Amino acid sequence: MTGDGAIRGEHPFRTPEPARDPARRLRGRLAAPVTIVTAGTGEGRTGLTVSSIVVAEGDPPLVYTLVGSATDLWVAIAETGRFVVHVATARDRVTADVFAGLRPSPGGLFAGRDVEETEYGPVLADLGNRAYCTMREGREESYSVLVSGAIDRVEIDELTDPLAYFRGAYRVLG
Repeated sequence: MTGDGAIRGEHPFRTPEPARDPARRLRGRLAAPVTIVTAGTGEGRTGLTVSSIVVAEGDPPLVYTLVGSATDLWVAIAETGRFVVHVATARDRVTADVFAGLRPSPGGLFAGRDVEETEYGPVLADLGNRAYCTMREGREESYSVLVSGAIDRVEIDELTDPLAYFRGAYRVLG
């Protein structure tokens, strides 16, 4: 382990810079929000840290996110048709690392966390900004599934220090 509790000092799957895909390098230069998306119930509950996400205003408002087709999250969303998007803050770095699979969590993703079970999936009580969504479509796009969901309900809390992802690292805005 590294001094900050992470499993390793560098990302184990990071491609050396000269060999990186130009589109991926461009994406890395776009600041992205850090969210934790959860879905499922009981033994099938799961979550994943996601930064590929867009919210579109309208009637109904929609959320679009990219998730890997082989992830437990996509399986849970496809099975239940619902999910919860949590907006991460600076204090949620460790939680974001756990849900990204970068930091160990003995007992599973939700161990030691204040979690409320809902019809949309697990709600992380410590992350007060969230959207409860019903899946509209899941469509394979490139290496991912583009999930679109109608936002059924939003809960808003004070947010002065959002967590962003930029050039391979978390950054705090604010």
